[in-house]
Amino acid sequence: MSPRYSVRNIFFTIFSGNGCFCTMQWKEKMVVRISKQFKSLVVLLCAVILFAGCSTVPKNDPEAAAEFKKINDPVENVNRVIFGVNQAFDKVILKPVTFAYRSLTPDFFRKGVSNFLHNLKSPVILVNDILQGEIGRAGDTVARFVINSTVGIFGLVDVAENLGFEQHNEDFGQTLAVWGFGEGPYLMLPILGPSNPRDAIGRVVDFFVDPINWWVAPDDNRIPIIRTAVSAIDLRDRLWDNLEEIDKNSIDPYASYRSMYRQRRNNEIRNGSNSQSKADLVPTKPTYELAEPSLTE
Repeated sequence: MSPRYSVRNIFFTIFSGNGCFCTMQWKEKMVVRISKQFKSLVVLLCAVILFAGCSTVPKNDPEAAAEFKKINDPVENVNRVIFGVNQAFDKVILKPVTFAYRSLTPDFFRKGVSNFLHNLKSPVILVNDILQGEIGRAGDTVARFVINSTVGIFGLVDVAENLGFEQHNEDFGQTLAVWGFGEGPYLMLPILGPSNPRDAIGRVVDFFVDPINWWVAPDDNRIPIIRTAVSAIDLRDRLWDNLEEIDKNSIDPYASYRSMYRQRRNNEIRNGSNSQSKADLVPTKPTYELAEPSLTE
């Protein structure tokens, strides 16, 4: 194989709008970006291993040891510190912005934004549908993208849903779960929130699978930044009621967020089914810790 058609060049070669191969400068930017993401992931995983190694499993209390393993949060002390920082960020910035967004826009507008953002994720969802062997769902993803991008006005209206093509989410974290990779210890990432090593790796892979990050991001970082910010506000809006309930009634908000995250991810991995054939999953019934309601005389 000639150098021009080496695996490396094939991986980084993509056609531009005028039919020419992308410039070497474009390739160099993507190499730098991949290197930064990879280094960040390595640092994260090394930190997890280090702190997990410092954590101690209760030896003289079998019940406490079993609970420790069940919770699977060996770096809880560090996670709680990061959780506090994230809560402060939410209280000062994200929640007020989302409140204004909810107050100033009607429901149909916010629904349209959610539909549009989900439509943008279709290529990533399609790749993971295929990697998981979900050919039927892959067909649904293609049909949804075509229908909603045209009849649905660039995805603002979910016309495909009314035609029987149900919306679903897939990502590489779920793909790794289907392939049999364990989730690893629970993590609380700065700003990004709840995660685990499997989902952290999946997030990085999905970033580079996303065509928008290939075609636009190397030359203009504003578009992915704006997309990320709007997606964060949209997600905060959709989780508004659940998070309000936890913040008002939970005995331990950190544990409640951890439980809610795992339930949501497990539900996504099993494709919303009660079947546990894909992975060893916990029940979907909510179990986050809520305070007992006060009694009035």
